[in-house]
Amino acid sequence: MSSGAQSAVSKFTSQVFTKETLKYVFTTHFWGPVSNFGIPIAAMMDLKNKSPDLISGPMTGSLIIYSLVFMKYSLAVKPQNYLLFGCHFINEICQLGQGFRYVNYNYFTEQKKVE
Repeated sequence: MSSGAQSAVSKFTSQVFTKETLKYVFTTHFWGPVSNFGIPIAAMMDLKNKSPDLISGPMTGSLIIYSLVFMKYSLAVKPQNYLLFGCHFINEICQLGQGFRYVNYNYFTEQKKVE
């Protein structure tokens, strides 16, 4: 590696791996939202892969309310947790999409698949 590249890498690592950054990464303020991202990731995958007849209306409604509450909570705590807000914002969008698919399939579609 050239000396210019080495200095660029060392400058980057010294800016990224500060005491404040490492302190933040080792808190629940960081790991809580990161682990919570499984919910919106699953919802995004279900938007394309899950048949509308398998969607649970009550669960989708619960997740819509859950994400709204935690979006508000993430901005009410001090310091504000924008990572948690982003997680629940993405989940809200995905769950609203699932809710639309559920309502459309169960209430507005004339022909349902007959098994």
